[in-house]
Amino acid sequence: MTVPTKEQILDAAEKLITERGIDAVSLRAITAAADVNLAAVHYHFGSKDALVHKVFERRIRPMNEERLRQLEAAEKAAGPGPLAVETVLRALIEPAMRVAAQHERGPQLMMMCGRIYAERSMAAQDAFDDLFREVVVRFREAFARALPELPPEELGWRVHFAAGVMVHTMMASDKLQRFSGGLCDPRDTAAAVERMIGFCAAGMRAGLPTAAGVEGSKIEVVQ
Repeated sequence: MTVPTKEQILDAAEKLITERGIDAVSLRAITAAADVNLAAVHYHFGSKDALVHKVFERRIRPMNEERLRQLEAAEKAAGPGPLAVETVLRALIEPAMRVAAQHERGPQLMMMCGRIYAERSMAAQDAFDDLFREVVVRFREAFARALPELPPEELGWRVHFAAGVMVHTMMASDKLQRFSGGLCDPRDTAAAVERMIGFCAAGMRAGLPTAAGVEGSKIEVVQ
């Protein structure tokens, strides 16, 4: 079955961006890998930045839609009360990690999705702002309800740290197996999700930092 030209370009760009990063990949390299001419890129996408946006959108928009679906379903089931922080974390983490388990190019796709967090290029930042705007607002609200004792500034730090755990796992799963001497299997996605949720939930509930001039105390668990 012949792959449409637009999909050929997206597949080639996705592979190269994953391997090298956005700024290190030229349109010439993408067209060579896709076996198309430069005019085809301009016809289907208009520019490199627009192509980069579409590469991320193709994988991340469905993932974020699933995140919001899980969060909304959990909130509906919980009624007027707040969700447990583990439930919010699961809705955030599980859809991203499921990419690895359900796609033949799972490890590549996980690393590519991780790049939208880690890359500093303007194309990546513009794509992030567009694709994550609703997710950021909805999950920030859910975390705030789950841990009302946390000051807004502290909540911001802890959500940032939790996202960092997820992104590092997505982008460096190969190193986990090497550094653990084979004890940890990054292919066991379900186990990785449970470990990340437990680890991040403990961090979200940790005492307030005394270094910030706040009296340290354990955050009360909200069920």
